[in-house]
Amino acid sequence: QVRLVESGGGLVQPGGSLRLSCAASEALTGIMSMAWYRQAPGKQRELVASIGPNGRANYKDFVKGRFTISRDSAKSTVALQMNTLMPVDTAVYYCYMIGPRRIWGAQYECWGQGTQVTVSS
Repeated sequence: QVRLVESGGGLVQPGGSLRLSCAASEALTGIMSMAWYRQAPGKQRELVASIGPNGRANYKDFVKGRFTISRDSAKSTVALQMNTLMPVDTAVYYCYMIGPRRIWGAQYECWGQGTQVTVSS
């Protein structure tokens, strides 16, 4: 079964930076979109950024200019560079990948288990 594993989370002071990475447990072919979501305590999971198969990235307004999403399709990885972090960025961050159902089958959507990012005051 394919698994996504996040890394790079941790504790950082306001204004600091972190780089999150996510790798699939096996090489995946035909990955469509990759994305990062986050969920803060008491709040719903929300989209942070996504990147399509052609490398076009989309960001939510609250991270524009601070976060950068990137992908390496050959390595089945996606990363999120987070700069100028603020306390409101504190959340569990999840990576996501979606591929063609004809090839991937029932598991055409894959989620990581999350990595904690804490921005201290």
